[in-house]
Amino acid sequence: MTGLIPFREIVLKVHSRCDLACDHCYVYEHADQSWRARPKVISPEVISHTASRLAEHARDHALPSVTVILHGGEPLLAGTARLRLVCEEFTRALDGIAELDLRIHTNGLQLSTRYLDLFDEYGVRVGISLDGDRAANDRHRRFADGRTSHPLVLAAVALLRSEPYRHLYQGLLCTVDVANDPVAVLDALVELEPPRVDFLLPHATWETPPARPDGAPDAYARWLLRIFDHWDRLGRPVPVRLFESLLSTLRGGPSLTESLGLAPTDLVVVETDGTLEQVDSLKSAFEGAAATGFNVFDHAFDQVAAHPGVRARQLGLAGVSDSCCRCPVVRSCGGGLYTHRYRDRNGFDNPSVYCTDLRELVDGVEGRTMPRETAPQLSDPAELARSQEELTRILLARLHADLAADPGWARAWELLAAVERAGEAGTDALDAVLDHPFTRTWVLAALDAARDGGPAAPEAARRLTALAAAAVLRGGLDLPAEVAYRDGEVYLPTLGLLRLGEPGTEGRAALHVTDEGYAVRDGRAEHRFGPTAGDARWQPVRTWSPGPDAAPVALEDLDPYRNCFPRPPRLRLGAGEAEEWRGRLDRAWALLHKAVPEFARAAATGLTTLTPLAGGPRSGGWGEAGRHGPGALGVPYAAGVRETALALLTGRRRTRLRALTEVADLYALDGQWEHRSPWRERPVPVSRLLADVHERVAVEAYRRATATPEPGGSDRIHRALDRLSEAAELTVTGKSLVAELRYELKAVDA
Repeated sequence: MTGLIPFREIVLKVHSRCDLACDHCYVYEHADQSWRARPKVISPEVISHTASRLAEHARDHALPSVTVILHGGEPLLAGTARLRLVCEEFTRALDGIAELDLRIHTNGLQLSTRYLDLFDEYGVRVGISLDGDRAANDRHRRFADGRTSHPLVLAAVALLRSEPYRHLYQGLLCTVDVANDPVAVLDALVELEPPRVDFLLPHATWETPPARPDGAPDAYARWLLRIFDHWDRLGRPVPVRLFESLLSTLRGGPSLTESLGLAPTDLVVVETDGTLEQVDSLKSAFEGAAATGFNVFDHAFDQVAAHPGVRARQLGLAGVSDSCCRCPVVRSCGGGLYTHRYRDRNGFDNPSVYCTDLRELVDGVEGRTMPRETAPQLSDPAELARSQEELTRILLARLHADLAADPGWARAWELLAAVERAGEAGTDALDAVLDHPFTRTWVLAALDAARDGGPAAPEAARRLTALAAAAVLRGGLDLPAEVAYRDGEVYLPTLGLLRLGEPGTEGRAALHVTDEGYAVRDGRAEHRFGPTAGDARWQPVRTWSPGPDAAPVALEDLDPYRNCFPRPPRLRLGAGEAEEWRGRLDRAWALLHKAVPEFARAAATGLTTLTPLAGGPRSGGWGEAGRHGPGALGVPYAAGVRETALALLTGRRRTRLRALTEVADLYALDGQWEHRSPWRERPVPVSRLLADVHERVAVEAYRRATATPEPGGSDRIHRALDRLSEAAELTVTGKSLVAELRYELKAVDA
């Protein structure tokens, strides 16, 4: 069947009875009482058929691993012999097909070395239910005669924590009760040093709502936030899956638990009689809510995966209620656990019965952690630059892994390594050429060619050779720098273009440093070139300074990889054209500093390279961001002073936003959210709306300062910012950026 989401997790009910009488148990105390008609213990036939079905499913879907959770009732009541049979059958069936992750979830009362020796043999990890200290645990987890279970559970945990079993300790599961002291609960759990703690909201629906002793709609959120605060003060001593899932989704990552987030369910339950059911918590909704009509004897797992009830929990954003779709925290809460949405009159098409709690919980965690969770690259240009430098090196290392076997590439790579070993001068020179924006363009193009099976190695090796030679020359290093030239010339990144022969010729030449500059040895002849040589065969990269205290900016009209903008670059400017362009840039920069000094200073930060583009300005004269590293900007050569100023301003805004999105998550990409834009006819994704606002705040400031305001421009930006503030897919860093834009716009409106 096509379009199925395969099951990666199987809950195997090995025993359908329990030795405790917990009054909050969904199996025995809630709407579905089907356990009464099922065998107490799973049969060998059900075990073998389930193992075969799982192996078939894993093979058909090429699953690298599957998880089997032994459950109940109380699974230890099945006894060691039956549990050994389960381990043997699943291990045999999955051998050579998929890695098997075996787990068991137990109340711990029966746990002994007999069980743990078996679990050690098969790598079965053990999770234990414990609701906190004795007072909290005894509120619900008692024997049928009312006796406490707490001492026995603590003894089981102590045994599990001891050698040689500690590696089997998976964690503790705690069901929330707001009548308990949250600080005492967490302290009791942390004291047992679990590898992980799970907090579970008690199963409830709109028909059987959760207990709220003080009647407050956010009682569970307040209880959990007290846990969060204490956990945070303690230094987060153990992972708490609920909190880590929220932090993950707030950063733009995936949910880590079925009870939160929009990730599709990939779990199926096998009852003791071989019946295949949906997730167990559905038993809280109504009799038969978890039923599928399938069993392991007659049906494949794919048939269950196609069941409408299963598919309903795999729809992501499309599977939540209308009000949840419009909620800004839906990526984190996911509409809540599917079971908790149930209402008799319309099934599961509702927000969670814990809706207010979930909203308060997500907002509370976000508010407490936003400063720490916001990517430092947003507010620190130096950190953004460092991250971008690291990204280029990561991409280059990936390219090296693809091309290391090529002899030409290997020689150039060794020269780069020699430059790096040559001390501070070598390191600085290597940084300069690697951080050249078009180095990124070249690396990405070479990676594309390698991925597509094209002839990446020769061309990539030529560029790497030239890059290494440029580093040698920049550093004044006494290292052999041989370059390969094609069509009679070679471009040395950041330095210039050297002609070594007639057009159409290819060859190799050795470069070295001289007292006055550089020299090339071709055969027995040596030709000097460089800043002072005056050799007509040498065309240096020109520079321009945006101010007396600013670093020089390269006017890059030579690099063959500058052809990375939406429009083509100009060919090499003549001397007069270059001077004319410098003058236009001077006047444009002066206009920016006079009109919008704060935006102008921000635009100058990190600007290293300007490339003249063919043609005049497009609508508005906005600058061009291309596929390159940070610091480069394409500006229409034929633009006037005002258009050039606007191109510098907007182009730098575009390149800054692009650089941010490359190293920090501003929004998640796992949904189909679209937003109405004040500037576009059709709804747009959040990336487009954010980019529009990011540019237009600066444009609005510039137009007001130059007496050319756009009618209603500020109002449209405010509307767009309001929509962004409600965008569920924005991360905490994205929301911080929106707050920054609001602050900028406030200054513009003042």
